[in-house]
Amino acid sequence: MDNWDEIRTAYQVASRGTVSGAAEALGVHHATVIRHIDALEQRLGVKLFQRHPRGYTATEAGQDLLQVAKATDDQFTQLAGRIRGQGEGVSGDLVITSLDMLSSALTPVMVAFQVEHPEITIRYRTGDRVFRLEYGEAHVAIRAGSMPEEPDNVVQPFMSQRFSLVGSEAYIARHGLPQSEEDLPNHSFVVFDNEKSRAPFGIWLRERVPEARLTYRATDNRNMLDAILAGAGLGFVVTQELERPELTEVLPSQDEWSAPLWLVTHVDLHRTTKVQAFLTFLKAHMKDIPGR
Repeated sequence: MDNWDEIRTAYQVASRGTVSGAAEALGVHHATVIRHIDALEQRLGVKLFQRHPRGYTATEAGQDLLQVAKATDDQFTQLAGRIRGQGEGVSGDLVITSLDMLSSALTPVMVAFQVEHPEITIRYRTGDRVFRLEYGEAHVAIRAGSMPEEPDNVVQPFMSQRFSLVGSEAYIARHGLPQSEEDLPNHSFVVFDNEKSRAPFGIWLRERVPEARLTYRATDNRNMLDAILAGAGLGFVVTQELERPELTEVLPSQDEWSAPLWLVTHVDLHRTTKVQAFLTFLKAHMKDIPGR
């Protein structure tokens, strides 16, 4: 195909369903989008889209072309992400991803690394979505749970993150503390709003407490901590949160609540100066990370 711009335009139209959406994504005038689509259909001799008042829908021929276009676009994105991470020096963007619950532990280390390497710009991405290293979405991932098995990744054991079961002053004033593990079903709990979560402490709790006692459910750790502090129920936090004077530990922390953490990098970026410098720094400062 002589003109990749036309194929890329068709891909954006199919993805967004409208000429205006494609034009905005590509940063071109809507007339350019229409011209590209018309030229591509004329060159191929088939209709790639059905036009209707609400937008454009790909025909069967359009779907065939767009599968190839998507694969090519993904490969370009992957290549660009790798190239951006292959600088020789310790400078430019360093993209690190982890669960948000690790932010309080990792942020001081990342800031200290930046102090030593002021030409680095830290981009810290948290959340439940797995950022894809093979697409250059992150240079270093710190992941919890079972050992990651994606191909072309370098996986190293990092540390074990400990968790504690706590209650706030507000909750304890109303309900008191459990007298033992057997007393837990008589209390209310703040948990992840995800019954399929594989967090070890969550599995442990669900085996001991009826669903009816899991009375406050939140989608991320910040919301859960806020709810625990407000007195919605007992809940699990990373152990370093015990430094908060308003939180009281309910039971001694147990090993089976801990989650193994893994350092994950893509094989193409693992040996770059920037990534190796950060991994070396992070491992050297493991002892400074609370909650291990």
